[in-house]
Amino acid sequence: MKRIAGVELGGTKCIVVLADGAGTILSQETIPTLDPAATLGAIEARLDAWAQAGGFDALGIASFGPLDLDPSSATYGNITSTAKPGWRDTPVANRLAARYGVATAFDTDVNGAAFAERRWGAGRGLDDLAYVTVGTGVGVGLIINGRATRGIGHCEAGHMRVARLDGGGSASDVDRWPGICPYHGDCVEGLASGPAVAARTGREGHLLEDDDPVWNEVVEALAQMTQAIVSLAGPRRILFGGGVLTSRPILIARIEQRVRELVGSYLTLPTHEFIRAPGLGALAGALGPIALALADTHGIVSELKS
Repeated sequence: MKRIAGVELGGTKCIVVLADGAGTILSQETIPTLDPAATLGAIEARLDAWAQAGGFDALGIASFGPLDLDPSSATYGNITSTAKPGWRDTPVANRLAARYGVATAFDTDVNGAAFAERRWGAGRGLDDLAYVTVGTGVGVGLIINGRATRGIGHCEAGHMRVARLDGGGSASDVDRWPGICPYHGDCVEGLASGPAVAARTGREGHLLEDDDPVWNEVVEALAQMTQAIVSLAGPRRILFGGGVLTSRPILIARIEQRVRELVGSYLTLPTHEFIRAPGLGALAGALGPIALALADTHGIVSELKS
């Protein structure tokens, strides 16, 4: 059976995985995300060890972004305008592809998670699917007609500007809270990510009560973003993961209720499991690069044949 190596490059940690074609994880290692030299060097050390001990047939890379995914671009395979210090314009995909010489697929971490859910999780059988992660940032993996969206770039719905609640439940502070996104201030990520919640309240999200007013604005921002995704792309299912919602699943139900209110009777939404948690749980991220390598809808070398 094929052996697939995968790299999930995250904002705070990386997961390097060796799996078979059925998605069974054979080995896994977590590496802290530091500067590019240290992080990519540690990733290569683990991949080198696997390459020398039986090898692998393909490599999938699922990375935080934004990414250059245009094969005709001179900077294809790079992390581009990220706010993460030191990582802007870092080559990732071509560096690893050249080192190992196997079929290599490269996409965003959230697109990887979406493809993993489509292959093994709560998106099985669906060609139109959205995967939303709410954690250090807000990312959206969007699959339409079985392929990840492309164009001038990948889906960046987490940086959508949305209408504000009056202070997230308190009209007195709406003008004083600008949001934390360094590019847009009060975009969805600037309002609803884990760091946004901590900056707004002075406490980590898992320490807050379910009825804390900050969750009103989190739900509203994510619901408005979701309503826009539904109107534009019409996914048949939307999965919400990431640390903020994994620790507080009641918010997913609130988001769905609000989305249905925003959509109203104009569109007929699925009545069963339309908005829900990922089927793979935390494994969606780790299996994301494996699913990318197997699907290879946008591989940078060649399609992996079974």
